[in-house]
Amino acid sequence: MIKQPLRRLPGAPLLAVPLAALLLSCAAPSDDGSDRTAGSPRTPVSASASASASAPADSAPSSDGQPEVTAEKVRDAFATLQATYHSGCTPSTSAGECEYFLTRVRDELAQLDEAMKADPQGPGHFREPLAWMAELRGTLGTDTSFENLKKHQDQLVATRDRINRWMQGHPEDYR
Repeated sequence: MIKQPLRRLPGAPLLAVPLAALLLSCAAPSDDGSDRTAGSPRTPVSASASASASAPADSAPSSDGQPEVTAEKVRDAFATLQATYHSGCTPSTSAGECEYFLTRVRDELAQLDEAMKADPQGPGHFREPLAWMAELRGTLGTDTSFENLKKHQDQLVATRDRINRWMQGHPEDYR
């Protein structure tokens, strides 16, 4: 019996690595606890839910046993806030998409607020952004309903934009 060599596609090895990486990235759970599988929309995580999640690998326990947040957390929180620039809430946006967007911006601002307060540089370093977020919290109060977020949409988005401009002037805090 004569053995014939296996026939190979000329570009198959080159194609296999990117495909494997794509499949892994689509199936891997995200850092914020949401499911990032193909076809799944990102589910916003509230600040309280993310705070109760287990400590990330880049944090170390402090002397009081609580995870110590590093500057990297500000960078991560800022990156997720920046990701809200890819969506919005316009008159042509469906109510569901608009609600998702406004809730996400509120949640991302709350996570950034927590990260800035816990940063080793201290909240004094982030005095202006923290003041803007405190003002927004005062305006929104405890009402997290879509109606209230929609009513204060301009201030919500303006706060996000002000913080973005401030952070762009402080690249050491997010790079």
